[in-house]
Amino acid sequence: MREFLVSVLFIFLCIELTAMGRSAMANEPATAPPKIEVLTNSIGMKLARIPAGKFVMGSPRTEPERVRGEVSHEVTISQPYFLGVYEVTQAEFAKIMGGQIQSTFGNNNGGGPDHPMENLEWAQAAEFCRKLSTQPDELSAGRKYRLPTEAQWEYACRAGTATAFHGGASLSSLKANCNGKSPYGDAEPGPYLRHTAKVGSYPANAFGLYDMHGNVSEWCADWYAPEAYDENAQIDPRGPPVGTFPDDFGNFYLVVRGGSWLDDARACRSAYRQRAMHKNRYPWIGFRVACDVDTKQLK
Repeated sequence: MREFLVSVLFIFLCIELTAMGRSAMANEPATAPPKIEVLTNSIGMKLARIPAGKFVMGSPRTEPERVRGEVSHEVTISQPYFLGVYEVTQAEFAKIMGGQIQSTFGNNNGGGPDHPMENLEWAQAAEFCRKLSTQPDELSAGRKYRLPTEAQWEYACRAGTATAFHGGASLSSLKANCNGKSPYGDAEPGPYLRHTAKVGSYPANAFGLYDMHGNVSEWCADWYAPEAYDENAQIDPRGPPVGTFPDDFGNFYLVVRGGSWLDDARACRSAYRQRAMHKNRYPWIGFRVACDVDTKQLK
């Protein structure tokens, strides 16, 4: 009987100590996320500060469904810059460009003002940046807007990661607006919206940027060249100064990144390179703005 009581007391003691340990762990402060500096401009757009740094652009040879042209190489982004927290919305585009916008996904077709602007030519995206830069408050603040380079886009998308996506090695349509029937890695199939989603509907990356995977693909500043990468380290690389990869009709392509609501998850990978003709409109291509500020304000 005595041995039985001792055993019971020992078991209760173990349970109590385990509970105390769990309680202590629950009270431990969570690891603080990196501090994200966000500015709000004169039309209410939010932009996150992207620090200067180095990263490996492209994909490793072991990455599943890797395609030609994703050669891994070290890239240095020498200057900090700001990048839109969200893709440019229909409401923001209308505010700057005026008139009737020609978005595919309006209020009556699964979209609305808070959805990304799409169905626009590359030149219209560039013109939006130019006009936004000329707004009086933006001029006085010394903010100049433009489309990001391809290297800046991938650096911001990865946000310090080296996996296929900023959230890991797999992607489902629960984490990004893409074709849920074709997930990537060990992710399970999910919903397939077949249209854009309101910006910011899915998790952000470590730089505080939303929809870097999926929703709409994004115009970049660079002309597309299929062999743009090599294994040499580069500093602030840019694409070729003119188009070098025409189609059968002599039309050249510009770089598009990020994948869209239409794409399988594999095409939303951080390293995946897409291209589109700059004079065409696509219901799956939009953009986000980059912003240069006087470097004295960024230190």
